[in-house]
Amino acid sequence: MAKITDQNRSLYYEKVKAYSSIVKAYLQTEKDILAEIKKNSADAPLRKLTLVDEMLNLTSNYIAINGVSQAMLKTKNEEALNDGRKSIYKAVIYLEEIVSNFIDAPFSDYEGKLAEIESFDPNQRYQLIRKMGLAIDFLENSYGDNSKWRWTFVELEGRFATAAKNIMDLRNAVANKSPESPFYDSTVYHLRLIKTLLTQAANRYRDKYELSTQQVLDFKTGIQFLGALKRIHTLLGESEDAETIKKKLNIWTTKLDTDIKKSEEAKKRA
Repeated sequence: MAKITDQNRSLYYEKVKAYSSIVKAYLQTEKDILAEIKKNSADAPLRKLTLVDEMLNLTSNYIAINGVSQAMLKTKNEEALNDGRKSIYKAVIYLEEIVSNFIDAPFSDYEGKLAEIESFDPNQRYQLIRKMGLAIDFLENSYGDNSKWRWTFVELEGRFATAAKNIMDLRNAVANKSPESPFYDSTVYHLRLIKTLLTQAANRYRDKYELSTQQVLDFKTGIQFLGALKRIHTLLGESEDAETIKKKLNIWTTKLDTDIKKSEEAKKRA
């Protein structure tokens, strides 16, 4: 790696000065909104939606700082990337607090939470989820393929997939899939995205189990995501897709049971 000259370093700091000011502004906004919620929690869910958006904007600025570092200094800014990872986690956590973090549960279990953000329409919900997904993708790509955080992103992506599902009003999803609905496009795209994210989350958790941790909990979490996907297909009347996922669920569950038995037998022999 080429040596970073003092001139390049000075140019870099000058370039990121504007981004650093914006970062401070977003962090202050976060403090202000949290203080307002503490004083008056009446519309806390809607205020937290603003926080989610602000944290995504903050993440984008951290990614931009890293981009400037790579362009001018030919090296990653690990501090900026780690701050970006923290801010994207904040965004996901704030969204979970609004819509719940239930992976595979009946809609009725968290429907009441969505009533508190009824004014946030399906178009706005889809755009927020799309923005969050792009931020996660950009951040993960910024770290690179061989990052030590590779498996950490499995959890982040899983939590994002869950929030993306839970923010959708599934009670009205079928009606909004009608071409006459003003929310037709966003509903169709959002549902398509949910199915993709749940599938990816399931596969990524199984990969984590197979290739990294061998932890039963990881495989069980992957199975939960398959269960959530089957639930979505069933709710939408997509019986063939639901049956396909059911078969996959059975295969995965059998595989997990077999692995657990092998592990227990190995322990007994030891």
